Amino acid sequence: MAIELYNKNGHVCLMFTHLSDEGGEAVQANQFLVIDEQQGAIIDPGGNMAYNELLLTIGRYFPPNKLTEILASHADPDIIASLDRWMTSTQATLYISKLWERFAPHFCKPGKTAGRIVGIPDPGMRIPLGRSEIVALPAHFMHSEGNFQFWDPVSRILFSGDLGVSLGTSAEAGQPITSLAPHLPRMEAFHRRYMVSQKVLRLWTNMARTLPIAMIVPQHGAPMVGDAIPEFLGWIGDLSCGIDHLSQANYTVPR
Repeated sequence: MAIELYNKNGHVCLMFTHLSDEGGEAVQANQFLVIDEQQGAIIDPGGNMAYNELLLTIGRYFPPNKLTEILASHADPDIIASLDRWMTSTQATLYISKLWERFAPHFCKPGKTAGRIVGIPDPGMRIPLGRSEIVALPAHFMHSEGNFQFWDPVSRILFSGDLGVSLGTSAEAGQPITSLAPHLPRMEAFHRRYMVSQKVLRLWTNMARTLPIAMIVPQHGAPMVGDAIPEFLGWIGDLSCGIDHLSQANYTVPR
């Protein structure tokens, strides 16, 4: 079952929250589908445990063999470990940071990705989709060295990858966050460890505030809407994290 984030005038954004190993060994993860008329892009399609059900579920809304883009925020297994199977079942092109374009083929059988990977340059790029486009926004070091978020100018949804994560169950991921404070216990430890530095978060926040954002949807956990968006921008821009907390004590030989 998909959660409909947006549906107007032939432009549809869908979220899938329930395809990972619920209650098992794997972290909950979201996958996304953006459709504009006859073209479709899947964002962060996930690992092998998500593939079968995601393929079947997508087929209720859009023919999977007509997907034109696979958009990967970075190269972690929960993002694109299923790449080999998507390269087989579709003719889609993978868009991923140029830092990872020669690493992504390691998920696939030899030759499967030949001519089908576009390396996104560090400043980002605009990726055509139907009558519109998806904007790849630089989000480097949040948490990956080569990292992108994907902003849809039609729905004004920001698919934010690992930024904005709230750890919980699939059911909780399907309930939008309208007020940030009650969810900070599920967010703070993750962001303090996985984000690299306050400087990076502050620079990202300056960029984000230039965009009209109706919803922030992370790869783990629930979407943020309404007041939660400016509250999140205010919180994340001032968060000390990552290397801000390191000292020589973190780099000593184990006893």
